[in-house]
Amino acid sequence: MVQKKVISLTKPIIEEAITNLYCNKFPTSLCIADLGCSSGPNTLFAVLEVVTTLDRVGKKMGRQLPEIQVFLNDLPGNDFNTIFKSLPRFQKDLEKRMGAGAESCFINGAPGSFYGRLFPSKSLHFIHSSYSLQWLSQIPQGLESNKGNIYMANSSPPCVLKAYYEQFQTDFSMFLRCRSEELLEGGSMVLTFLGRRSEDPSTKECCYIWELLAVALNDMVAEGLIEEEKMDSFNIPQYTPSPAEVKCEVEKEGSFTISRLEVSEVNWNAYHGEFCPSDAHKDGGYNVAKLMRAVAEPLLVSHFGDGMIEEVFSRYQKIVADRMSREKTEFINVTVSMTKRG
Repeated sequence: MVQKKVISLTKPIIEEAITNLYCNKFPTSLCIADLGCSSGPNTLFAVLEVVTTLDRVGKKMGRQLPEIQVFLNDLPGNDFNTIFKSLPRFQKDLEKRMGAGAESCFINGAPGSFYGRLFPSKSLHFIHSSYSLQWLSQIPQGLESNKGNIYMANSSPPCVLKAYYEQFQTDFSMFLRCRSEELLEGGSMVLTFLGRRSEDPSTKECCYIWELLAVALNDMVAEGLIEEEKMDSFNIPQYTPSPAEVKCEVEKEGSFTISRLEVSEVNWNAYHGEFCPSDAHKDGGYNVAKLMRAVAEPLLVSHFGDGMIEEVFSRYQKIVADRMSREKTEFINVTVSMTKRG
């Protein structure tokens, strides 16, 4: 639900990028890629928004919709089978919005890390990615002194913050280099990171959600349910950049012109202030714990084993619900729209 809200928030930016594509010499076929697509209900929502925006903008400009080839990318372990099984429903949704034009859309899977090459040179027109690029290619080196924390925090020493930032620089510059090879001149990218407004990488804006998980884990260490050594060697491979940090890497790499760089926010509880489909969803702690469990469970299981998962998230849900009742809790999004230089 949070991811869906974020994609909806970026619709005007996607629309602007696609309008600019139409204004350039427009091809009879168009290749787009959604990077870090995952396999949940939002996977095809992003594609639906991009394709129907193409259709809407084209009609407005009196252009015929080109054939559209869509590549869904994620790591090879992603559940592509589930995505492909949901394609008939996606096709129906597309037909409802576009009519006969829906037949011109072809979906493909493209497994692999986006921190390497994925597509042939100069083969893509448009790239979209939402809530994926904050994930690093690996846990940064040199985090031994980050004891008691599982991410950057106020109590993390400066060397930990530096290690995280340097890993982000390495990864994002590699991402930009690969995409500059794959995009045609004049092609566009719209990327949304989980990020922060502040220039302080340990600010609550981006670290608080993980700090609360660390509270649950540390409580279990104190009770002898988790080994302290295990806790001290666990770190989250994520970096939530500021707009200035994103801009700096794009300018350093040099292949792209930034047309929009914007910050938005969405409440931790996606149903905040809205109709809830069930009583369970009215519990903000439940919603956030469920969202974070989808993200963090594979990391926790591979490090601690699966015997402690239920207990961790039961505790985490209570901690989160308590904090949400007393504080304003928001995810910060950084969205950048850029065009490949000629």
